[in-house]
Parts: sequence; structure tokens; C-alpha cells
Amino acid sequence: MSTSMILDYLAGLSANNDREWYHAHKAEYQAANAQFEELLRDLILRIGEFDSSILGHEPRELTFKLVRDTRFSHDKSPYNPAFRAHISSMGKLPVPVGYYLMLQPGGRSFLGGGLFADMFKDATKMVRDYITEHGSQWEAIITAPSFREHFTVGGTALKKVPAGYDKEHPQAEYLKNKSWYLEYPLPDEVAADREGFLSEAVEIFRLMKPFNDYLNQALAGFKMPER
Repeated sequence: MSTSMILDYLAGLSANNDREWYHAHKAEYQAANAQFEELLRDLILRIGEFDSSILGHEPRELTFKLVRDTRFSHDKSPYNPAFRAHISSMGKLPVPVGYYLMLQPGGRSFLGGGLFADMFKDATKMVRDYITEHGSQWEAIITAPSFREHFTVGGTALKKVPAGYDKEHPQAEYLKNKSWYLEYPLPDEVAADREGFLSEAVEIFRLMKPFNDYLNQALAGFKMPER
């Protein structure tokens, strides 16, 4: 089993992002996708050693499609040349938050955690309220030496602290956020080495867990909007 096969396929798709090439190389896609699902299976088992809440999911339930929705995009290329998955207690839904990974050649692979989606106003309010009430716990997580060594909190943010929140709160800077996430980049040489990738991913996700746990405590009771 090889992650380099995945990157090779995605590099070809990136250079030939059209339906003709995609369908002509369907066998390569199927082989690469099978490798990705096997990678996820191993990753789930290893993450499960420190977070048993994510066990029991089938890898194919956690992945995202290559096909892009181009209806409202200036970029009309039909495919997103990346293999992506989100592993959480409820599968690939953005809430509860979990462990995100994206494999994409050209140094674009990364490991992620936290809340990436900023369109759920209820979720944003729940996290802001929780930070307001549990600021010292938040501070302890984001200032831990191992956290600061590996991560910086990202996310869409307002220019000012929103109305209804204390501008002088010790965590006021994070109350501006509408999302709170972590991204840990992976160079191609790590992403292409299956065992190296698994070792790195498991360790990074282990370090992300307190951050994810905090957000999931904040988001307890959140319900995804019905479509």
C-alpha cells in the first residue's frame, strides 16, 4: 500500500483537470481511492487508541468527492485534485469537530482540527459564549508548549469584538472569530511515505485532541440545520 500512488494520481488530475482525462484514467482513480480508504482504516484504528469516539466508521463514509460544484465559482475546472476526509464521532459532518486530512501534491497536504465551517451562526455563538465563560481553560490549551510549537489558531474573524461581548475580555481576540481551526502542513515527502504519514498524523491529531474536546464541549447540543 502506498500514499505516493495517491499523490501521483492527483498530480495527473491537477495537470489534466477535465472529464475526458478523468474518465480515461478511472482505473487509476479507483486504485488511488482504495489506497486512501485503507489509509483511513489504519488511521482510525490508531486514533482510536486515544479517542475511541471515532471508532466504528467505514472509511468511505468519511471522504469527500473529487467533483466540484462550479455553479457559483469562477473556476470551472470540474475536479478538486485532493483526497479529503473528516473523522469524528459523527462521521464527516463538521460538527462535532474531529480530525481532518487532505492529501494534495505540491506541498498542499495538511492535517486539520477544529471548526472550519463559519456559516452556522448558532455554532459560532455557542463557541463564543463558551470561551467567554471558560476563558482560562481556552488559554491553557492554546498556550501549552506542545500546542504553540505546532499550531496557530486560524479561522474567519470579524474586525471587532461582536456586540454583546466584552471588548476587554482576556480572550477578546478569539471572540472575533466565526470559526476556530488548526492546520498542520505536510510536505510531499511526508505525505508520500505511508508509514511516515501515519506516524506523523497520529501524533499531530493526539496533540489536537484537547482543542477539539474544548470545541465539542462548547458545541454540545448543536444540531446541524436541516436541508
